[in-house]
Amino acid sequence: MIAEGCSPAVVVTLTQDLSKRHSDFVDLEPLAKENGIPVVRVRNINDPASIEAVRAEAPDTLFIVGWSQICGADFMQLAPDRAIGYHPTALPRMRGRAALPWTILNDEKITGGSLFWMDDGIDTGDILEQRFFHIAPRETARTLYDKHMAALDAMIRASLVSLASDAPPRRKQDEACATYAARRRPEDGRIDWAASVETIDRLIRAVSRPYPGAFTTHSGKRLVIWNAEYSADHPYHAAAGQVVKVDGRSFDVVASNGLLHVTEWESDEIATIRNHTVLGR
Repeated sequence: MIAEGCSPAVVVTLTQDLSKRHSDFVDLEPLAKENGIPVVRVRNINDPASIEAVRAEAPDTLFIVGWSQICGADFMQLAPDRAIGYHPTALPRMRGRAALPWTILNDEKITGGSLFWMDDGIDTGDILEQRFFHIAPRETARTLYDKHMAALDAMIRASLVSLASDAPPRRKQDEACATYAARRRPEDGRIDWAASVETIDRLIRAVSRPYPGAFTTHSGKRLVIWNAEYSADHPYHAAAGQVVKVDGRSFDVVASNGLLHVTEWESDEIATIRNHTVLGR
């Protein structure tokens, strides 16, 4: 977009110390500076100093993407009725938080990204642009994230054209189709070995990088599982969570109805996995 002459007047991002709270944070300051775009770092977008710093750039449209803080009325008045948000679902489905993990956890087959005109609600504003795409059978948080970035790129390019017109699209959301996604925390990535192996597999894929990861414990020590494969058929009689085979850095563990073959894992305190260990204890 910058190369095509469409540069933002200002980029607003978090201070470096607060950026560590967000597993998917990307620092845009180097790219912005390279292209002569001013950068404003804030701790709270609704602080008077933050609002004044943005007002000084006299924005006519606000694009609010990947921003976890609720934007208050004073901030929204910087560009009245011209604040545009991005939500990584096909609104009105799954308004709210943690949309990417929930997309995989719910075993969705089709999803989408939505640019919408922000209002007083949570992801309730009229739709400006929307793109739909399929969810792959082995979709992970990372691959789904990349699909959303591609969709967002296409939508912003289209929206810049429509925003220059006299009547950019404003399509109302169908409230009868609205659903809501609850907030997820790192602790929600804990693996329940009594669950089905399909459920455990979805959890691993849903909270993999850039998120904190699905985890279990080995002799009371935290162990994060980044990648695994599963099978419903196996020859082992074992307790749920029991390791039944170790092969170098990979290992097999029994779930309630199948076998999970763990191919990538990480722990600061565990160097090796022992056979017959029961995970989660």
